[in-house]
Amino acid sequence: MEILPQLILGAINGLVWGFILALIALGLTLIFGLLEIINISHGELYMLGAVLGWYILQLTGNFWVSLLLAPLVVGLLGLAIERGVLRPIEGKPIITIIATFGLSMIFQQAVLSVFGGAPQRIAAPVGWEVSIMGFGYSGYRFFVALCSLLAISALWGFLHRFKYGMWMRAVRQDREMALALGIPISQVYMLTFGLGAALAAFGGILAAPIVALEFRMGLDILPAVFIVVIIGGLGSLEGSLLAALLIGELEGITSVFVTPTTARIFSLVFMSAVLLFRPEGLLGRHR
Repeated sequence: MEILPQLILGAINGLVWGFILALIALGLTLIFGLLEIINISHGELYMLGAVLGWYILQLTGNFWVSLLLAPLVVGLLGLAIERGVLRPIEGKPIITIIATFGLSMIFQQAVLSVFGGAPQRIAAPVGWEVSIMGFGYSGYRFFVALCSLLAISALWGFLHRFKYGMWMRAVRQDREMALALGIPISQVYMLTFGLGAALAAFGGILAAPIVALEFRMGLDILPAVFIVVIIGGLGSLEGSLLAALLIGELEGITSVFVTPTTARIFSLVFMSAVLLFRPEGLLGRHR
């Protein structure tokens, strides 16, 4: 197999995976940007989206129903987590990290006890292929990129065109002024965590036909998501999107020549280089 087709396929795979990373990282960035919470359980929200999607698919036989319901259910769970777990410890960052780590363990063990430890698969709902330089490429991956792009566009529209989205931006910029203007900050916080959870779950169900489903899959994705958020700049949505696409392309292309584990090392080296010259990240602000 010639190197050029491999590079092209690697670049396309990297773009698709970059969009999935962007969905998850945008959710984490939203949560940190407003609540200033380092959510260790964010990878498990991604895992729950994939696993719940699998269960819904078994019940309904319809992947599209899973695509709609799994993020909704995990988003509602996010609302409950913010209200019941994180709200009482607001303003205590160390305890918050411990609490979200505890949630991560709870979700993993709950899925292990119900879902089991054996990996499961979801068949791609799109069966057609695209010919790229004589090689067949799954059309579902292009569908993933399109869905991710639409979801990111919808998030941008929500933040800039809808009342609660503009409230979220206002709280992020100056929460004291937002409170003085009568914005219900407690509602904004709860909605933000729920929306971040739903984005992670949406990334999970989109990735489900591509990766193996098992209770530890959140642990595999979490380091990459934190790398994206750090490179993009803590709290920067635009930075997270740019960094996700860069990391996806970097790992996709380098995976042609090395193992995926070694490709992740290249991402860490890239993160170190970015932070050396721009400690605030690519598009981050000085805090």
